[in-house]
Amino acid sequence: MASEPSTQSRVMFQTTNKTEEPAQHKLGKLTVKYNRKDLQRRLDIEEWIDGQLHLLYDCEEEEIPELEIDIDELLELSDEGQRTRLQELLQECGKPKEDFINGLLYRIKGLRKMSGPLKK
Repeated sequence: MASEPSTQSRVMFQTTNKTEEPAQHKLGKLTVKYNRKDLQRRLDIEEWIDGQLHLLYDCEEEEIPELEIDIDELLELSDEGQRTRLQELLQECGKPKEDFINGLLYRIKGLRKMSGPLKK
């Protein structure tokens, strides 16, 4: 049997790296499209918002009313529109909100709108 080549089974594996290349390519695009400094600045702002909401509502995170402050939405509005939108979102808060609103508007100045899959 070993001498007959036609009866022997052969198993051949072909390896291609095609599945890995797009992931590396996308990673390259991501770092070019979204500057690490911009991403860190946005993260810092979101953490600041979270901390300030705890102070404003004087409660634990799970007790804060369902509230979503969308930075990209704010960036699309005029200065007065941003202020009005924040006042609408915070209308249930009994504490003074002006310091929070002024602080947030100051922090988002110069921030670029984020598009694509990273936006929540």
